[in-house]
Amino acid sequence: MAETLFFNALREAIDEEMARDKSVFVLGEDVGHYGGSYKVTKDLYQKYGELRILDTPIAENSFTGMAVGAAMTGLRPIIEGMNMGFLLLAFNQISNNAGMLRYTSGGNFKIPMVIRGPGGVGRQLGAEHSQRLETYFQAVPGLKIVTCSTPYNAKGLLKSAIRDDNPVLFFEHVLLYNLKEDLPEEEYLLPLDKAEIVRPGKDVTIITYSRMRYHVAQAVKVLEKQGYDPEVIDLISLKPLDMDTIGESVRKTHKVIIVEEAMRTGGIAAELIASINDRLFDELDAPVLRLSSQDIPTPYNGNLERLTIVQPEQIVEAVEKMVALRV
Repeated sequence: MAETLFFNALREAIDEEMARDKSVFVLGEDVGHYGGSYKVTKDLYQKYGELRILDTPIAENSFTGMAVGAAMTGLRPIIEGMNMGFLLLAFNQISNNAGMLRYTSGGNFKIPMVIRGPGGVGRQLGAEHSQRLETYFQAVPGLKIVTCSTPYNAKGLLKSAIRDDNPVLFFEHVLLYNLKEDLPEEEYLLPLDKAEIVRPGKDVTIITYSRMRYHVAQAVKVLEKQGYDPEVIDLISLKPLDMDTIGESVRKTHKVIIVEEAMRTGGIAAELIASINDRLFDELDAPVLRLSSQDIPTPYNGNLERLTIVQPEQIVEAVEKMVALRV
């Protein structure tokens, strides 16, 4: 076991897959000589050269389209978005091309590509750099959407994403890059479509993902002292949702709280509530509760920014109210 920073776990995954498979290459702004905005590709340029660690112009639509074409010919591109919010400029290439070409070509083309990079609400990054694009792409058929949350799952999931024959949107949170964790020295891969039971419990199911996993963890410490026993699930896969794991938990606790950093309207929680109501309505003792960000552009002011997203004390209060409810 070796202690590894989150961004280095991602770097190890890319390095190992590039060494394993010559069809894997990286492209994006400043990924080469500079090593990436968060140093995920640091020093890989010297090891693999400029044709496999490809610095691009500031033209997200162009290099994303080029990556789709490369994937169609059998290569495995990894796009790094300097900030995932910038990839809105490539929405057409991701949705109409990457997501649909395998279908519209009658299966003649596979699109084995990964689009990864930092997103989420940071510390005073302003509205345009605080996007949560997972909700934008949720409705696009043909995409897989993955959100890593620990150095361990970041590495295992990214390796699996690179090997997958479908386009994978791989979301990393900008505030998690300096997390540390002991990682196995031997190779491991993790499934892209499975949620993780972070903490088993019986009182209430708390479903979350990405950075909110740690806000939930803070809330759980308080709740445990008060005698509550919550079950915590990290979704990891946002598309498809792991409804098997969620279903097992709901049948045990009969109460669900969803904690997300995405905005309330059209968020991941909205889709989850619909799916739970469709499949598990009779198992619920109370309506599913969602704790989401406010539907406003994220303020630059730090105090205002904090007020827009879910905080641990709100999670504690929600559990207290829900578990006290008897039907």
